[in-house]
Amino acid sequence: MTDPAPTDSSIDSALEDDADRTPDVPEDAVDEAERLTRLARNATEPDAADLYRRRRDELAAEHEYTPRVREEDDTLVLYPSEWMDDGTVQLDRIEETDRAVEVSLSGPGDADRFDEIEAANDAIVDRIAAEHGPDHAANVRAFADFISNHYVRRVTDATAAEREEFRTEYYPRNAWPSVDQRELLDRSLALVEEIDDAEIDDEIDGS
Repeated sequence: MTDPAPTDSSIDSALEDDADRTPDVPEDAVDEAERLTRLARNATEPDAADLYRRRRDELAAEHEYTPRVREEDDTLVLYPSEWMDDGTVQLDRIEETDRAVEVSLSGPGDADRFDEIEAANDAIVDRIAAEHGPDHAANVRAFADFISNHYVRRVTDATAAEREEFRTEYYPRNAWPSVDQRELLDRSLALVEEIDDAEIDDEIDGS
């Protein structure tokens, strides 16, 4: 499934003429929109792809932007929402083309590193199991599945917001924890923070 409403070629030409853009959307939001777009394209399940696109669209909307993917040159374009009408860019509403943002999707992204990240998270789960037992390992396994599939990150790189989302939303609905595992959850997540990524990398390289 691709993004709806392809971009207008006349608008695209105007955007290409502006080398120095001063968009209203922060750089970190643009980076996250790119990451979510790549995840949607690489998702094997339609529901997962829809989830990533929805998150991207919501993120862009927070800054009053609307994302579109220009298929002919594989580019993510973020348009100011005020330019849009019923999903289509209106030429007569454009005053400053430099407010739009273009990001090429042709290069590698976080989604392409899924296997590498999954291997690291698996090694972390194995480390927790060996050092702290099966209940902590089960909790970290659930956390690893969540972070790998939803954010394509190592568990050690999870943000505070992602940890809270896991704790309050994903874990009670999807992990099916035992009473003991539920009581240990906070400690399990704390154990993840104690992991040395360099040691995990050495284990993977030596395996």
